[in-house]
Amino acid sequence: MIRNNHHKKINSLLPVLVLTLSLHCVANAATLITNVKGYTLNNQGQLLSFKQMLIDNGKVVRLDPDSVPGDTTRVDGHNKVLLPGLIDAHGHLLGLGGNLLEVDLRDSSTMQEAAQWVAQYAMGHADQDWIKGRGWNQELWSDRSFPSAAVLDEVISNKPVWLSRVDGHAAWVNSKALNMAGITADTPDPTGGKIIRDADGNPTGVLIDRAMDLVGAVMPKQSSKLYQAQLNAAGEHLLSVGITAMHDAGIGHHVYDFYLARAAEQTLPVRIYAMLSATDPTLTDMLDTGIIRSNDDFLYIRSVKAYGDGALGSRGAALLKPYSDAPHQHGLLLTQPEDFPGIFQQVLGSGFQLNFHAIGDRANQMVLNEFERTFKSVGGQALRNRIEHAQVIAVDDLSRFAELKVLPSMQPTHATSDKNMAEDRIGKARMEGAYAWKTLIDSGIPLPLGSDFPVELANPFYGLHAAVTRQDRDNQPVSGWYPEQALSVEHAFKGFTLDAAYAAHMEDSLGGLTPGKWADFILVDQDIFSIPPQDIWKTRVIQTWLAGNKVFDANTAAQQ
Repeated sequence: MIRNNHHKKINSLLPVLVLTLSLHCVANAATLITNVKGYTLNNQGQLLSFKQMLIDNGKVVRLDPDSVPGDTTRVDGHNKVLLPGLIDAHGHLLGLGGNLLEVDLRDSSTMQEAAQWVAQYAMGHADQDWIKGRGWNQELWSDRSFPSAAVLDEVISNKPVWLSRVDGHAAWVNSKALNMAGITADTPDPTGGKIIRDADGNPTGVLIDRAMDLVGAVMPKQSSKLYQAQLNAAGEHLLSVGITAMHDAGIGHHVYDFYLARAAEQTLPVRIYAMLSATDPTLTDMLDTGIIRSNDDFLYIRSVKAYGDGALGSRGAALLKPYSDAPHQHGLLLTQPEDFPGIFQQVLGSGFQLNFHAIGDRANQMVLNEFERTFKSVGGQALRNRIEHAQVIAVDDLSRFAELKVLPSMQPTHATSDKNMAEDRIGKARMEGAYAWKTLIDSGIPLPLGSDFPVELANPFYGLHAAVTRQDRDNQPVSGWYPEQALSVEHAFKGFTLDAAYAAHMEDSLGGLTPGKWADFILVDQDIFSIPPQDIWKTRVIQTWLAGNKVFDANTAAQQ
């Protein structure tokens, strides 16, 4: 494993389970994948097709080779479609694992139904001191109003309940949790947060952004045992949907240490490009440690995630003008303006990439302005800095991404999930700069794509489908939602491969299957470049390979 810019070696930890090392072991004999309909992008972004791929030492040697070594192992692809392993440029790995181990409220249709699901989960998990879940979205409920602690209290009052909104920027809790945190009518709203209150000023049970920390402070702390369970669950799921690498958007020092240990043991299930959390109290120490890159490219740490504002659905996104459906609200800034210069100068001055969460047009403009100022004073423009989400942008700011070489890291399924409320929130005029993928690509800037899992489902084919059709998986709206911003299949594919790799400074080793890159690839059941775009989301992964080793097989998984 490589630390710092001087590429010093660190001592590897002894593996806990020797068998887990097989995941990253590289076979000595070459392997020829034959009889496939293969696609990849070259380093210039051009789409190539091939029928065979020669692998050795975990990396691609040649596509459609004229000859192969005599002891080469041959693997018949049975005429399936072969693609590079897909890269999710913005997700939350342990958050996904936690979501898979908690009650999932994503499909609830009413507040009452969600509460019943929580009660059923609590009955089956009597050993848990806190009942946790995620995924509620009041915009999908008939009354579209925020939920209340009272409804939770009716079904579970003896244990605290914590339920994250689908975007992770709000929490719904019961009265037990409010009482444990000491939240009353007299509790002031924290900076960057809001306690939703009733007409009498009493907390209703919904906490927005920094107000969530009030309850978070009394919740049980995470542990390595829990991290491992979350990592196992998330890794298994990602490999099953064709994701071989992901960018983990914001980790604290406990997860940092956990990832270092797993990387040394060679037990990380997918490749992780980790962003340090700007709010972690030990950020300076982690920056001083320097850039970390494991020799097998399963862990790369050279970026910091900072937090500009909240989310659109909870009206936490910071807007230049008031919300169209709430004229007295402008959203919330999670990082205050006076703190911007210090963060930018520290991160860029340390040689780390800065990836700033910004959803509203005010937050995006503030971040672009600060990048521009910092480049002049400190430098760092070549670090491929990013704005995470870049969701609602003032029209005049759209061209500034390419001008400043700041990458917009976007999530296509956010658009199809938000289509029922986005125009209500910001009005039709501001939609010109919202979810503006095509405009940004046409400006000449790479567009790394992801899902923001577990906010959205992790399946990258859902993201490819949304990017190309601007439709949900019911093919609505028929003509697409603001279809002028739709991407071609090739551009969307590039966003989940080469552009995502570029955004992580890894395009030389990931993002495609040209010679010299890691042999991370998937076999799927249909050709996304020839089928009707409306069917892309139906693509199923048959096999997933990492560094030339098969790590997922749908047939084997179905038998277990």
